[in-house]
Amino acid sequence: MSELRDWAELLRVSALFTVPGDALAGAAATGRRPGAATALAAGASLCLYEAGMALNDWADRDEDAAERPHRPVPSGRIAPGQALAAAAVLTGAGLGLGFAAGRPTGWCATALAGTVWAYDLRLKHTAAGPAAMASARGLDLLMGAVATAGPRTARQSPSAGRSPAGSSADATVAAPAGSGAGVLARLSSAAVGAWAGPSAGGTAGAVRRALLPAAVLGAHTYALTTVSRAETRGGARGGPLAALGVTAVLGALVGTDGQPGPAARWRRSGRAGEPGPPGAPGVLGTPGGLGRAVLAGGYAVTAGRPLVHAVLNPSPQLTQRAVGGGIRALIPLQAALAARSGSPVSAALLAGLVPVARRLARKVSPT
Repeated sequence: MSELRDWAELLRVSALFTVPGDALAGAAATGRRPGAATALAAGASLCLYEAGMALNDWADRDEDAAERPHRPVPSGRIAPGQALAAAAVLTGAGLGLGFAAGRPTGWCATALAGTVWAYDLRLKHTAAGPAAMASARGLDLLMGAVATAGPRTARQSPSAGRSPAGSSADATVAAPAGSGAGVLARLSSAAVGAWAGPSAGGTAGAVRRALLPAAVLGAHTYALTTVSRAETRGGARGGPLAALGVTAVLGALVGTDGQPGPAARWRRSGRAGEPGPPGAPGVLGTPGGLGRAVLAGGYAVTAGRPLVHAVLNPSPQLTQRAVGGGIRALIPLQAALAARSGSPVSAALLAGLVPVARRLARKVSPT
């Protein structure tokens, strides 16, 4: 049992509940019901996330020996070679699941895996670290969107599903080049651009529709990663204060009506992965403003309360609690994004994970 707990601690199993919501929020952004490909994308996300956790502890083993000697690798409970092997195996499994969902999804998984390894091995302690983490989380959501769009677009003609310009480059039009959404768009375009075929236009459209949710997750992750850099030392008020401002802005944004069009609602007659025909009655439609407000408020409170404490007293303990709160806040944020896109079932499922993640976090730290 102790060995299982050691691996649970290494892999941060309490943070696993923050991962499937990326794929579901990405699927919601496409306006199509999640299908088997979405599930494969979620599985790829879980594997790559766990690979990043194992690789992180392998790469930081010397630093952790001084600052966190209780962790599994520096304490000797798990050998460094075991952690590195686990990272490699999980990465391979994640890529395999990604390509099983379709070639566009596989290339997104490849870009995500490359970002994870680059962050853990090189970028973590550089100025590019927060941007790399933000890009990884955004790519994870985009992978869910691409996977969900794939089953339908594969049956279309080469011109179906294309934007007026008809090229994958349109995926970058929605955001300025220098913005966080623009960075995610270029990364995702590079991934799906490596695959060519009849569904390329529809895939690009799915990426374009998922850019805003991906940018929201990226912004939260960027702020959270900035705070995490001081969690072992404390003493920094700037990071938590800036993250508190980001939390307020994102909470207000996701609490507003996404105003999805008819294609963004689940239809009674649509098969998995497809919206129903125009005019078909919606099964669930768009949740009301109260539901969005509750989810957005849950996100703001979960992330914001420990940040306020860290601003008032930036001790290592309170800073670490702020990081843990920011990780748990990803779940209500994903739920709010799904609700904003007109997918109340996904939003409800994700909201149901919040108490489970909170209870597990008391046993295994998510940081």
